[in-house]
Amino acid sequence: MSWFYRNLIRPALFAQDSEAIHNRTLAALALAARQPLASRALQCLYAAPELPTELFGLHFPNPVGLAAGMDKQAAAVPVWRSLGFGFSELGGVTWHAQPGNPAPRMFRAVADEALVNRMGFNNGGARALAERLAAWRAQGRWPDHPVGINLGKSKITPLEKAADDYADSLRVLWPHADFFVVNVSSPNTPNLRQLQDKAALDEILAALQQVNAKQAKSTGPRPSTLDHRPSLKPILVKVAPDLTFDALDEILELVGPRQLAGLVATNTTITRPDTSDARSKKTYAETGGLSGRPLRARSTEVIRHLFRQTQGKLPLIGVGGISSAADAWEKITAGASLVQVYSGLVYQGPGLTRDIVTGLRWRLEVEGLKNLRQAVGIHAS
Repeated sequence: MSWFYRNLIRPALFAQDSEAIHNRTLAALALAARQPLASRALQCLYAAPELPTELFGLHFPNPVGLAAGMDKQAAAVPVWRSLGFGFSELGGVTWHAQPGNPAPRMFRAVADEALVNRMGFNNGGARALAERLAAWRAQGRWPDHPVGINLGKSKITPLEKAADDYADSLRVLWPHADFFVVNVSSPNTPNLRQLQDKAALDEILAALQQVNAKQAKSTGPRPSTLDHRPSLKPILVKVAPDLTFDALDEILELVGPRQLAGLVATNTTITRPDTSDARSKKTYAETGGLSGRPLRARSTEVIRHLFRQTQGKLPLIGVGGISSAADAWEKITAGASLVQVYSGLVYQGPGLTRDIVTGLRWRLEVEGLKNLRQAVGIHAS
């Protein structure tokens, strides 16, 4: 099936504009998501085997998730489970609706299996996303895997008001997701990465946890637990691969004080690899964040550093250049408890999740490990 996609379907798709085919594909998946028969057909074709893991107090059917950016508007929420994903991360979403940057704004470097994008958090805003998520639940189409939401800053919001902007989004979206990821590392919103500075990020996280605690108190403890304390939603931070290790260590200093559940490593990069391919050179001349295979090594390096610095006590989600089971295994053994894919899905097709999970199960058997948790960080030293 993967060969069929790469050699017959992908060339036809890649003959079209990158963002246009993304939108058409998502529209088709959204249609399938509303049709139980279509969703079941996709599940028959692409369902991944079970490889369960527990993290943040949540049950993940397998460790492979959909990365943020693929389904910004929650257009196809139910279908990602049908395609084998063990979790999905929707968004990025901002408090204010915004069109994003002018098109064209998404480009392929096919020879390197990479993408460059400068989308700029194009989305309908947090309130519209909340309405769509509530509608999926009302229709009985909610997936049986964890759903996260990636939170960004509105472009019109000045940096000094960023904390309020993020907090407003969390307030309306809190009931509709299992975990949240604070995105202060996208290179496509002007000056956003300045919010990775320790003081600025601390202010944002303080505001978010205040909302988190208030919402949890009003909701009460989960019915399935004997713990009578209010249940906070896990909040993670997504970091840039371009940060120095010292800058990453400063972010780690906020983990305890701000009750961070984990980190997502990493976002796209503003650096560019060397290439002799003329078309790739043209793509790399575009401004925006680079994702895909060229990011693999650096994202793994960041994961390994974070795992070492926290002695494996902080959960990490690894993303960046994953297009095979071997790539996912590299991230997990460097210290990631979960992984996410985006560009790999574009280049390898909808069978990628199943192939990765199948490959991970085989690696665990070969290594004599009983579960995925035993593999996390075994090659971090």
